[in-house]
Amino acid sequence: MEVAGAHAHIAFYLTGRQFSDTLNGIDKLNLKPALFARFKDISEVRYDYPVILVEENLGKSMVESLSSVIDKALLEVKPGIEGDRIKKNALQIEKEIRRLIASGVKDNFSSLWNKAANTYLSQTEKAFQNKMEEFKASIKIDGELIDCNEKFPESLVKHLWKAAQEKKSELFRKNIERLIVKLSDILKSDYEKSEKGRSAEHLENSIGEAHGNLFDFTVMSKFLSKTIPKEGFPESRKKRISELLDVLKSQKFFPMERVERETRGNTYTFIFESCNDALETYLARYQKMIELARAIAISELEIEGHYNPTKHDILFEDFGANGLDPTELSLFPDYLVCVNTHRFPASEYARLLEILSSELPIKVLLQTDDILEETQSNNGNFISGMGSKQLASMAMGLNDVYVLQSSNSNLYQFREQILDGLRFSGSSLFSIYSGASGKSNVSPYLLSAAAMESRAFPAFVYDPSHGSNWASRFNLKANSQIDLDWTIHSFQYEGASLLRKKEEIAFTYIDFISCDSRYARHFAQVPESKWDDSLLPVDESLTREKKGFPDKVPFIYMVDNDNLLQKVIVDERMLREAKRCRDIWRSLQELGGIHNSHAEILLAREKKAWEVRMQVEADKQTEAVATVTPSSAVVEAEPEKSRDEAYIDSPRCSTCNECVTLNNKMFAYDNNRQAYIADVNAGTYAQLVEAAENCQVSVIHPGKPRNPKEPGIEELLKRAEAFR
Repeated sequence: MEVAGAHAHIAFYLTGRQFSDTLNGIDKLNLKPALFARFKDISEVRYDYPVILVEENLGKSMVESLSSVIDKALLEVKPGIEGDRIKKNALQIEKEIRRLIASGVKDNFSSLWNKAANTYLSQTEKAFQNKMEEFKASIKIDGELIDCNEKFPESLVKHLWKAAQEKKSELFRKNIERLIVKLSDILKSDYEKSEKGRSAEHLENSIGEAHGNLFDFTVMSKFLSKTIPKEGFPESRKKRISELLDVLKSQKFFPMERVERETRGNTYTFIFESCNDALETYLARYQKMIELARAIAISELEIEGHYNPTKHDILFEDFGANGLDPTELSLFPDYLVCVNTHRFPASEYARLLEILSSELPIKVLLQTDDILEETQSNNGNFISGMGSKQLASMAMGLNDVYVLQSSNSNLYQFREQILDGLRFSGSSLFSIYSGASGKSNVSPYLLSAAAMESRAFPAFVYDPSHGSNWASRFNLKANSQIDLDWTIHSFQYEGASLLRKKEEIAFTYIDFISCDSRYARHFAQVPESKWDDSLLPVDESLTREKKGFPDKVPFIYMVDNDNLLQKVIVDERMLREAKRCRDIWRSLQELGGIHNSHAEILLAREKKAWEVRMQVEADKQTEAVATVTPSSAVVEAEPEKSRDEAYIDSPRCSTCNECVTLNNKMFAYDNNRQAYIADVNAGTYAQLVEAAENCQVSVIHPGKPRNPKEPGIEELLKRAEAFR
């Protein structure tokens, strides 16, 4: 049955079925969200990726963006014609490196630079090639160059984990080697007092061949036997120290290069691909951890000469019976688990929760390549890839777990936060969306950025070490425009009349999901001839209250391969998903202190109380005026204030204390506890503007500045304009 015009659009919205030939399916149109128009070829854009995983000791930072490395080197190039030429060629070589990386070439920065330079500079004279080689030599770092793809999250986290563990390993080695040397010296000193230690043979071996002919070791041995006390250490102490040395030398937690090869054990591995394997290995090694921690503690006492068998034997007999404390655990390496939700059975979820709830020093990278994979639920609705997001929320609820959630595109910006999580003393969860679902014609970088921008996979950090409350622990600031439901962007395009137009459009969950070919059936292209008022942007549709039969249909802007603008309508089921995504985002906003419902209820309550007080005062004034006879009543109109004068509408003041707290010399309260400007010269124009911005009832008017040379005056005047 053919349905015409707006009715066809409404029918599609309600049913997801096309009842008109005027609507076109988008499955073969290769459309993309309109805001992607500028990113037709991502390899042509200079942005954070690819990045260099810097090799050890070659730079202050362990991760560097290729573009930032080139920019830093260009700052050292002398200006001039030759300098401009070097800059041009360096940027072209960088562009060629991006092309090589995008084509799948894998190598370190130095090798890729040489390949790109050989391609680009092949026709350049030798003298200038040498100049470019000098420029390359000025870049002192090297390392694997990697793009924003499905391999990047694991490569980055492993790289940072190894760097963090190397610092811990260095401290551990130095301490263990110190203990081994000191304990060995104790045994050596005891041996020197023994009969064998004073023998002529031992004395000769200790002096060596170079000076051996200068001494009569037989005479020396007899002399020492008479002068040195014969009392040695008790056998129990020698045995205890020997056992301590055995434990220290044979430990497998960190490599010990200076320990004799025959006593050195093969170092344990600490990187796993399964939560179950990591947990079982940790538990299996736990007794060895207790044994080593015990040996370290006893060794310190022995070296200081404070070990008392009567007191300490009993104390150390049950060492570790109640587990190791955080200080003792911090001596040992952290475990790293790298898993993908695509290969993550239910049993693994259970083991992951066990790890996180037990506060074990195990760091888990949980990578999700597809957050739009559909699974049928019992009620006939669909749940789109919620597992990883739910796990991150559950982990925060455990209170003592470091939780980081981010898209692949934001990982370079989050490198310090990832390091913080790897250094965290307890469990850490890194939930990462790679964007490499294979179900989109969009690059993993753009798709993961779209997930973050559309609130489908917001970025946040929950760090228990930052304080005792949510305000200090939870950080949502990596996301754009965090006070809004959806991010808003300026979009320019040419209309049918070839005139340039500009709109502010929202990037919503619908825009993100339109990138996935599996959901094409939920979208339909509307020919430009059918664009009318019955089409409503998705973000506006989401704010409308649903009442009866719909009269408008939600749409998004998309572009085709030729960057021609299209309007694409979406069905109701997708709109429900978008509402669900928005509600989850709003919950995160509340955790981050944005649009907090408790605060808003309290504010509304206080506002209502203030309005009641104002009404009571107004009624009192009305009654007072009514008691005055007409002959004696003199009403003087208050002169109108100049826009250039700083003043406060005192009768409307809500007594919120904001301005008085900011500067109690400039602002003060009158007898009615309402603010007025006591001394305009007692503060700066910046404080006047700030007070106006903070005023809950907008009664402060900053006027014109008294000091036109005050720093930042132009910006202050712009901010003040709304309140003058």
